[in-house]
Amino acid sequence: MSEAYPVIAIDGPSGSGKGTVARRVAHSLGFHWLDSGALYRLVGLAGAQAGLAPGAPQHAQVAATMAIRFGVGAKGQEQVFLADREVSEQIRTEEVGNLASQVASDPQVRAALTERQRAFVQSPGLVADGRDMGTVLFPGAQLKIFLTASAEARALRRYNQLKDKGLDVNLVGLSQEIAERDERDATRAVAPLVAAADAISIDSTTLTAEEVITRVLTLARTHLTDR
Repeated sequence: MSEAYPVIAIDGPSGSGKGTVARRVAHSLGFHWLDSGALYRLVGLAGAQAGLAPGAPQHAQVAATMAIRFGVGAKGQEQVFLADREVSEQIRTEEVGNLASQVASDPQVRAALTERQRAFVQSPGLVADGRDMGTVLFPGAQLKIFLTASAEARALRRYNQLKDKGLDVNLVGLSQEIAERDERDATRAVAPLVAAADAISIDSTTLTAEEVITRVLTLARTHLTDR
């Protein structure tokens, strides 16, 4: 079943660059952008602030009721608000990323966020990035991309991102955390991280972000024209 408006689904593991690519592609096309990972990070953060253990069932209620808002800053950067407090930087920490991966394995949390995510499909179209965009959330997407890279490249990218933000991180420890998150995401019972059968795989290990974006935009022009 096709969506009401064009959808480009970009899935992939942590550090593959899908967020950067999705945001830039959406901007180039004038489409809306769904950063689904931010929603799970918000659930993890909100749960932690409420004193919930990572596996607590109350996270489903948090997912259904948390007050969130997305915006764009003066320099074009993504802004994320939880209960009217900006948490754009806070949700990008490795601690919150690990919480997000844990709560994402809860079927009730995923169910609570399903309609919130699908509501992002609006005119003129949507670019959605995550781990199950093409397989579960938007199976009728006109273009599905599975973006990956070697574990070493992904860990190094994440390391550089965090260092640029002035955070004290350890590359070895970060590599281990990413490997554990990959394993958890790929083996969870509900909506595991897998490429959709009709997804186009792009390995970004040796590609720059600009090269990946150009490739996706070329594919988009073909697939959206054929719609």
